[in-house]
Amino acid sequence: MGAACNIRADIRRAARHARAPNRLRQAAGGSVDGVLSLVAIVPSAPLLVPELAGPEAVDADPVRAAVVAAGERLAAAATSWIAVGAGELPRSGMDFRTYCGAGDFGAYGAPVEISLGNSPGTRPTGGAVLPLSMLVAGWVRGRADRDDRGVAVTPCVVDPGATPGECAAIGAELAGQLNALDEPVGLLVVADGATALTPSAPGGGERASAIELQARVDDALAHADTAALAALTAAECAAEGMAGRAAWQVLAAAYAAAGPKPGGAGGPGDAVDVLYRAAPFGVGYTVALWKPEATS
Repeated sequence: MGAACNIRADIRRAARHARAPNRLRQAAGGSVDGVLSLVAIVPSAPLLVPELAGPEAVDADPVRAAVVAAGERLAAAATSWIAVGAGELPRSGMDFRTYCGAGDFGAYGAPVEISLGNSPGTRPTGGAVLPLSMLVAGWVRGRADRDDRGVAVTPCVVDPGATPGECAAIGAELAGQLNALDEPVGLLVVADGATALTPSAPGGGERASAIELQARVDDALAHADTAALAALTAAECAAEGMAGRAAWQVLAAAYAAAGPKPGGAGGPGDAVDVLYRAAPFGVGYTVALWKPEATS
């Protein structure tokens, strides 16, 4: 299918093991829009980690601050998180429980350690190495859970080459699993934009086609426009180095199943808060929060 994602029983256990009750829960009974407390969208950027960016990378400070703020708000909304991000799957047929619950950024320049928390959906040791998107998710969790609320992250890793149809199926499956829950859950989506947005961008310099595509994605994320995200093609995103497509399309399908939405999907009660939208290193970084109608 193109994803290592099967979360229902483990989210139930993670919610039971959380150390603090969630005060923002206003709906129960198993509907997705009652369970999904908040969505946080952040970039999959190693430079978010200060030890990797270095003291002179001041351009990373605003996006890092936005990501930390988004993580803190997600932790206030729910202590059980699902992290959706692209990454190489361990082996065909293996699910997310084969991933290790901890890792480090050694492959990216410094052995900064992260943990996914006390998640029952991962192995303490001996599991598959976490992909970059899940390392970033663990770093966000660590920054957001400094007061030890017991935030736990269940990884949902998507094949970056999954087709839009496969992503839609994964998102629908994720929504279906959420539908069986009555615990509040936060969704953390870790994904980067186009890589050719400035003259010095890593994707080969500035391209007008990349700028146009990034503007479309930014607008979609700013309005929770799930239809626009679902309409992205694998070819156009690959051409512009937009590695976040698969994760955004899983989000689009899961969120569309949650009920009325603002903008292109309709729903006046939902709220979107864009905390950051720029390309400081030539790569599109967007930080946004989507709050479903039922939790308004």
